Amino acid sequence: MSKSKKNSNKTNVQSLLEQVKVRDFYGNRRKFFVLSSVLMVLVLASCFIFGVNVSIEFKGGTLATYSYNGTIDENEIASISKDYLKTHTKVQTGETFTGERQTTFTVSFSMDKAFDAKMQDELLAKLQEKYPDAQIDSLETNDVAASSGKRFLAKCLVAAIFAAVVLILYIAWRFKRISGWSAGVFAVAALLHDLVIVFGTFVVCRFEIDSNFMAVILTILGYSVNDTIVVYDRIRENKGILPGTTKLPEVVNISLSQTMKRTIRTSVTTIAAMLIVTILATVNNISSIQHFSIPMTVGMVSGCYSSLCFAPMLWTSWKTREPKAKKED
Repeated sequence: MSKSKKNSNKTNVQSLLEQVKVRDFYGNRRKFFVLSSVLMVLVLASCFIFGVNVSIEFKGGTLATYSYNGTIDENEIASISKDYLKTHTKVQTGETFTGERQTTFTVSFSMDKAFDAKMQDELLAKLQEKYPDAQIDSLETNDVAASSGKRFLAKCLVAAIFAAVVLILYIAWRFKRISGWSAGVFAVAALLHDLVIVFGTFVVCRFEIDSNFMAVILTILGYSVNDTIVVYDRIRENKGILPGTTKLPEVVNISLSQTMKRTIRTSVTTIAAMLIVTILATVNNISSIQHFSIPMTVGMVSGCYSSLCFAPMLWTSWKTREPKAKKED
């Protein structure tokens, strides 16, 4: 590329930068770090306050299925079962097609002692007493081993760790001009930040840690890093365009100011779609969809925040401290 063309490109980009209102993201980095730290502490505290509600597919338990006619209240069935079994229960309605169509509900729970025949009969009697006209009858009782759920959880964790390693290697190669390995490490740190926030949402909302949780986690891994890579790409471009005397925090502030609208608009579009799904699921009382859409919405908001205010600030703070560390050595 000729010298005149380079100068022309620099002139055009600098005139574009003049039109951007540069916000001091780096100057507010401590506020961002404090906010993220407070959120992490709140998530940890919520685990002790509310407890972590793990699904029986991960910890093992019992599934008791009953047939019925007419209508029942899932919450009332869960309350009766909980009072009798002295443990947390979950009730889910459905249908079976064994010869003929039957409406059913399944009570799932975990407890230390066995759910023996006497307990099965007593619980059935209490349910029949509450709903005498529903013709409630016991269909089957199954014990669920935790081993299969643990294997599934282990595979998901391995997949997440593998994705994080690949992400670091990719960013290290793709952004080697701006010390890519550190950019990759802090991109993964931002992902962990988002995943902890999603985990906290499950805990506070009393959602079970189940297959929905793993689906949200793996989806957020792909969604959150996308905006972070866009930010890194703009930082790399601006480092090659702006004068060499421009300090890194200034380059980062300019880059974030340029990408902020794009990141927010993209996030608002996807968040709005997920909010609509949440509203429809709430109106129709479809809890399984709520357990996915609500944490996804929170994860998207966290991903937008971490891409703009967390990962770039961590990386910039690290890079600006490197020369000091070298001088001290």
